[in-house]
Amino acid sequence: MWYRRLPWLLRVPCWPSTRCHSPWLPGEGRTIPAAAAHQHHTAPESLKCAWQLHRDHLELRYANTLMRFDFVWLRDHCRSASCYNTKTNQRSLDTASVDLAIKPQAVRVDETTLFLTWPDGHVTRYGLEWLVKNSYEGQKQQVMHPRILWNAEIYHQAQVPSVDCRSFLETDEGLKEFLRNFLLYGIAFVENVAPTKEDTEILAERISLIRETIYGRMWYFTSDFSRGDTAYTKLALDRHTDTTYFQEPCGIQVFHCLKHEGTGGRTLLVDGFYAAEQVLRRAPDHFELLSKVPLKHEYVENVGDCHNHMIGVGPVLNVYPWNNELYLIRYNNYDRAVINTVPYDVVHRWYSAHRTLTAELRRPENELWVKLKPGKALFVDNWRVLHGREAFTGYRQLCGCYLTRDDVLNTARWLGLQA
Repeated sequence: MWYRRLPWLLRVPCWPSTRCHSPWLPGEGRTIPAAAAHQHHTAPESLKCAWQLHRDHLELRYANTLMRFDFVWLRDHCRSASCYNTKTNQRSLDTASVDLAIKPQAVRVDETTLFLTWPDGHVTRYGLEWLVKNSYEGQKQQVMHPRILWNAEIYHQAQVPSVDCRSFLETDEGLKEFLRNFLLYGIAFVENVAPTKEDTEILAERISLIRETIYGRMWYFTSDFSRGDTAYTKLALDRHTDTTYFQEPCGIQVFHCLKHEGTGGRTLLVDGFYAAEQVLRRAPDHFELLSKVPLKHEYVENVGDCHNHMIGVGPVLNVYPWNNELYLIRYNNYDRAVINTVPYDVVHRWYSAHRTLTAELRRPENELWVKLKPGKALFVDNWRVLHGREAFTGYRQLCGCYLTRDDVLNTARWLGLQA
C-alpha cells in the first residue's frame, strides 16, 4: 500500500550526454570490453538478462526490472574475499580509495552472474538475484515491514489471537506467533500474566532490552499527579503517540493493568498508518506536506524532584524516501511545541493537512476500545499505533515500560520474520 509515489519523489534528474546509442547487449556469457560497448548488438526478446554501458553507469535488465548501477557503487559493493569479510559481514574495502572516475575494463553476464573486470585486474562478481534485491529500483518496489492496516472492523474480523504467557516465555513458537501479530498489526496481547511489576518486566525482557527514560525503567502509573503529565490524572486522554519530544521516540510501549477498583478507563487504540493511508488516497498533497514539514515537540516538567526539558524535532509523518513507505508517526497535540519552524506561507496549509489527518484518526470506525485487566499485557508499536483512554473513577494502577525498537526487530529477524 505504500508503493504509491508522490510527484516530488518521481523527479529524476536528466544527465545530458550520458547515454550511449548502442542497443542492449545480451547477457550471453561473452566478455565485452567496456571500450567496445558502442558496437551494435541485438538482444532476443526472450533473453532474461541484458545490459548496456553508459559513460558513468551500467544499465541491467533482469527479472522484469530495469536497474542502473553507478560504477563506483559496483566497485564499492564487491563481495570478493579481499573486499568483504563474510565471517563478520563487514566491508573490508576502503571506499575512499576507490577512484571516483573508475570504469570496468570488461563486462560479462551469464545466466546467474554479472562479472566486472576493473583496470587493476580485480574481478567483481554479483549474483543477478542479489542485484535485483539490492538495487534502488528493486528496493522501491518492496516494503521494509509488511503490515496489515486496520480499523476496528478489520481488526475484529481478523480475530487476532492473544498468546499465552507460558508459551510466550518458554517456546520459540509462542514468541514467533506474538511477534508476527505485533509486526502485522502494531499491537499484540499476552494473557495469563501474573499481575505484578516484576512479572511484567520478565515478559518485556523476553523480546527486548528495556529502555530507561526520564520516567525510569519500569513504572507504576496511577492518578496521583506525581509527574507533570495529564496521563497521571483520571481525565480522558485523546489519541496520541508517546515521547514525541524525544529525538527518537520510544519504539514499543508495554501496558499491564494491575488493579482497577472503579469504572471507565478503557484503552483506545488507533492505527495511525491506516489513517495516513486514507490521507494519501484522498489528499496526497496533505500527506506530502505532513511528511516534509519539521515540527518541535516539547516536554517541560517541574514537579517535585523531576526537572526536565525535552525537545524532539521531526515531521508528523516519516517516510522512507525511496519507496514512500511510512515508518513513524509523531502525533501528540498535548506536547506539540510552538510552531516556529514553518514559514507563514506554509503554516496554514500545514494546519489544513493536520486537520485532514486528525479527522481520519478520530473517525469512530477507526477506534478500537479495549478494557485492560489484570493478567492481560498489551504491547503497542509507538511508531504506528496511537493510544488514549476514557476517563475513569476509583483507584487504577498500571505498570509498564518502553522497549528499544532495534532489539524487538532483532528478535523477530532471528526467528525468521521480515522486520
